[in-house]
Amino acid sequence: MRFDLQTRHQQIDKLVENKFSFNSDNAQLSIYDTYERAFNVPLSSNNVLFCGMLQGKKVMHVETCDYHHDFLPNESFVLAPEQTVHIDFPDASKPSPTTCLAIEINSDKLADIAQKLNMQNQTSIEVAYQNELVHVEHNWQTQALLDRMVHLFTENEDQRGFLIDLALNELVTRLLTQQTRELILKCANSQHHQDPITKVIQYIEHNLSEPLDINTLCKVACMSRSKFFNYFKSCLNMTPQQWLQTRRLSKAKELLKKGRSITQIGFDLGFNHTSQFSRTFKNAFGISPKAFQKN
Repeated sequence: MRFDLQTRHQQIDKLVENKFSFNSDNAQLSIYDTYERAFNVPLSSNNVLFCGMLQGKKVMHVETCDYHHDFLPNESFVLAPEQTVHIDFPDASKPSPTTCLAIEINSDKLADIAQKLNMQNQTSIEVAYQNELVHVEHNWQTQALLDRMVHLFTENEDQRGFLIDLALNELVTRLLTQQTRELILKCANSQHHQDPITKVIQYIEHNLSEPLDINTLCKVACMSRSKFFNYFKSCLNMTPQQWLQTRRLSKAKELLKKGRSITQIGFDLGFNHTSQFSRTFKNAFGISPKAFQKN
């Protein structure tokens, strides 16, 4: 993928938001290069826009939700339809352009995949696209998927349209799954939504520092062990242990931003040693807790 992008960097049409676009039936992939510093550049779309940084840094400003944050490689930024983001490019230059990709996804495609996911849904919480901004650090699977999609869109592969559609299904499923997790967590925190999964999530949230006790979680959900595991994974697309680890690390980032001691955070969140906490944090986010707190 990098060779492809480097070749395109030589085809400069304009210095700010130089754009190459590639179409399929249900999506359009665009690669944007910016070669000079610029500020307050608007971006919006009639459809959901899934963005991924490839090189450099942007600063994203969304006035409607008072959102002003850096957008870096290995992160996903999803813009809702008709939502406008204003972008700064503080580090862009001709030798080192800021490069990102944006995949515009047809709304009918989103609705179709949500309907199929709901056919397998075991909770009372409906899977549906939430018309909200999403900005998350994505995992290596999502990064590999984006790399593959760039290849499929930009090359004349046999059965190109079919393969793009498969990759698009995966991307949309990941987006909807992420939003469903956030919705389940929000329902659990509000304590108004009575559902087995929200009760379990409430229990885990209140016991982040404790080792996971599956028997206790089964009692909270009023399910047998085998049924509980299948139910939990179908709701959140991860095991209870993976969810606990995800929530611990998310909480750790909050506490690091507040300046709390790294050693204390590790012990407070159930890690046996500071080294274990630091290693787990770096494996998840690609940066040590100390470097994250300093930045």
